Amino acid sequence: MSAALDVRVAATRALTPVIRELTFESLDAPLPGFSAGSHVQLQLPNGQRNAYSLLGDPADTRRYRIAVRHQEASRGGSRYIHEQLQVGDRVRLSAPANLFPIHSEAHLHILVAAGIGITPFLAYCTELLRRGAHFELHYAYRTGLTDAYVEYLRNLLGDRLHRYDSPARRLDLSQLLRDRPLGSHVYACGPQSLLLSLREQATALGWSDARVQWEAFAAPEPGRPFSVELARSGRQLAISAEQSLLEALEAAGVEIPNLCRGGVCGQCQTRYLKGDVEHRDLYLAPNERADSLMPCVSRGCGSPILLDL
Repeated sequence: MSAALDVRVAATRALTPVIRELTFESLDAPLPGFSAGSHVQLQLPNGQRNAYSLLGDPADTRRYRIAVRHQEASRGGSRYIHEQLQVGDRVRLSAPANLFPIHSEAHLHILVAAGIGITPFLAYCTELLRRGAHFELHYAYRTGLTDAYVEYLRNLLGDRLHRYDSPARRLDLSQLLRDRPLGSHVYACGPQSLLLSLREQATALGWSDARVQWEAFAAPEPGRPFSVELARSGRQLAISAEQSLLEALEAAGVEIPNLCRGGVCGQCQTRYLKGDVEHRDLYLAPNERADSLMPCVSRGCGSPILLDL
């Protein structure tokens, strides 16, 4: 992880039974500034690396805050954060990177969040309020489980906040996107089902790709073990059910550029020469999948993969 920041856990708090907020402070140099929508990669003592949105006011860099949902199928990251990481522990963060910036020319910002996907929009809301921008936040959650910031946002935003407490009230994306004025821009963060539905509805209603942004920091799902061969060295790697291909490459000393580690940003796109691939990303076009994969989330599903590495 380049440009690593050494930090300590300054505070933790349980927001719901499955969401925990962490506050970090620097051990040496001041923390770098960041913009709304930025994320950091957290490197845990158990070797896991995951990306998390920065929650705080971009104007305040004395401390960084993130929130983490405990995933039932945790591969070690969220479980470690919820069960073992304590105040005073030292960890490493990447410098902030922004793959999800506020669109500078939008006249109306439509923010759509589901569950833990609310996290990037906390910084968004603070910044948009500071700018006096025209925006609205649509927040889908389950009371008592994924409603971590509902009260805070209700007090902060007033009628700019639209709440969807599932299953009593569901978010209707078709209705949300219909008949919007020119200059509207939609941003979404949440599970893959939300992002796929958003893209489908936006396309059906004639929204251009340039007016739709999304982010998903889902840790790669476990799968069946598979194997790969590195064409240039002849090395063979066995990837376990709980390990991603990117993690296996890193463990073998093969560094691949990456930012999101969730199949969204495209930074780790890697060429393969043959093999059966299960593509789980939200980045590659169908024609690109014939010879490219995203090692942060893609897995083998048949004959071994031969990577052009």
